[in-house]
Amino acid sequence: MKLDKDSEIEFCQQHKYLGVIFDTSGRDDKEIRSIVIQARKRIACLNRIQWSKDIRNERKLNIYNALIKSSLLYGSETWRITENNKRRIKATEMDALRRSSRISRKERIRNVMIRQQIGLEEPIIKEIEQNQLTWYGPCPKNGIRKLPKITLKWMPKQKRARERPKRNWMEGIRKAMNERNLNEGQWEDRKQWGLGVGQRRTTF
Repeated sequence: MKLDKDSEIEFCQQHKYLGVIFDTSGRDDKEIRSIVIQARKRIACLNRIQWSKDIRNERKLNIYNALIKSSLLYGSETWRITENNKRRIKATEMDALRRSSRISRKERIRNVMIRQQIGLEEPIIKEIEQNQLTWYGPCPKNGIRKLPKITLKWMPKQKRARERPKRNWMEGIRKAMNERNLNEGQWEDRKQWGLGVGQRRTTF
């Protein structure tokens, strides 16, 4: 692609920009896998702190939110999350929470109980959905010439390639809205939209 006579953009299969991986597949697998690897490295570095008896759960939760969860959530607003990626993210989350609660997988204690013990009520997947809905809310309100709205409504004219994902980001947004009984147009009232985004899901 040429910008002018002297400038040309080189074509590549994959490019990393601001920590986010873009590739020609249209999938988020590589990016999410990279995010999970980085989070697990942080968990390994914090292992001694997480298993410590001398640090309260409240302090461990602060460490988890600041250093591990923030890493897992980076760039999640634009993810198209598949079931496999959900399992990867949940497994990484529970690995950190089990260490902080000093409970190994051999003890066979349910994830819900571990979250309650550490002080978390909802899984990280729900927070990802909330971030996506919060990010999506203002987009439809933008003027017709606004770039976010143009990007959101754009559909390719050619037929979807065989290797491209069948489910797109917008379908995930609609599913999250249905689970929270949110309707198109409710984003006009920011307070109402915010309350709807943060409410507990009706289906699991």
